[in-house]
Amino acid sequence: MERKKRILIAPLNWGLGHATRCIPIIRLLLESGFDPVIGSDGDALQLLQNEFEDLEFVELPEYKIQYAEKGRYFKLKMVWDSPKIMKAISKEHKMTKKIVEDRAIDGIISDNRLGVYSKKVPSVFITHQLNVLTGNTTRFSSAIHQKVISKFQECWVPDVAGEPNLSGVLGHPEKPLHNVRYIGPLSRLEKLDLPLKYELMVLLSGPEPQRSMLEQRLLEQVQDFKGNVLFVRGKIEPRQSVVTKGVAKVYNFMTSEQLEVAFAKSRMILCRSGYTTVMDLAKLDKKAFFIPTPGQYEQEYIAERLKKLQLVPSCCQDTFSLDMLSDVENYKGLSKINSDFDLNRLFDLFKCE
Repeated sequence: MERKKRILIAPLNWGLGHATRCIPIIRLLLESGFDPVIGSDGDALQLLQNEFEDLEFVELPEYKIQYAEKGRYFKLKMVWDSPKIMKAISKEHKMTKKIVEDRAIDGIISDNRLGVYSKKVPSVFITHQLNVLTGNTTRFSSAIHQKVISKFQECWVPDVAGEPNLSGVLGHPEKPLHNVRYIGPLSRLEKLDLPLKYELMVLLSGPEPQRSMLEQRLLEQVQDFKGNVLFVRGKIEPRQSVVTKGVAKVYNFMTSEQLEVAFAKSRMILCRSGYTTVMDLAKLDKKAFFIPTPGQYEQEYIAERLKKLQLVPSCCQDTFSLDMLSDVENYKGLSKINSDFDLNRLFDLFKCE
């Protein structure tokens, strides 16, 4: 019997989006006869272990990314943390070489883990940020990121090449990169037709301390909401917990299957404007209100762009109030964007001898 090719798939542990958008890729790898090995750390690793109990896992170095408590210090905090991030990238690259040898890896799919590539096996980088927005240093940060991308044989962008698209300038640089494939939006969720149960679903994720700061603020505010509230904290832990706090039913986290049901039973969604969440909402045809992470240029750009397009309303974290949710009805909401990319060709790179 021919040995299944082993593919290391490694999402960045920065919020949950990188891990969750890898779920459909892992499923497709399994369906296509590959043997996935999952590498990550922290919440991202725990989430994927909850989803794929029978697969092989390897723990990669932690980037230790934390946001500043004030959004205006975001860039300064990232510059301050850059030495330890670079150290983690160097360490994970050395680990990747060893993992490829010790675990007989035949290919690599890295979702924004900059050091997870190998010259010995085909390596793919997943990102929706071909341009990395950092204010007045955007040109520099984008050039650095594109140089990293060039170390991989292919770069998969989870969007479409033309209009309309979800990522805007993030995924569509003026000068196209030679190794890019637009594979269409990725979502682990399927749209279900179920009766509504919740007027509002709050869905949180993202690095600390901003996740906890928003959680505390919203848990207090939703107690005055008129209607049932489903509150998903986005806190990945070994066991699921469910408690009731006033009008809100509060989960620490949900599995993919539970989230599909939760989205279907909820009239509107209150969440961050992370790109993976945007892809999920578009596939599920859901209306939402966005609160971008303070200081994170990418989320602020996505929220502002979708607001200008009259698709999703948004506001900054410090000014949000419950009465703003009435704006949701005045916006079109996100809808599915169809891709002409044939997903059956996604793993051609790994099929070559």
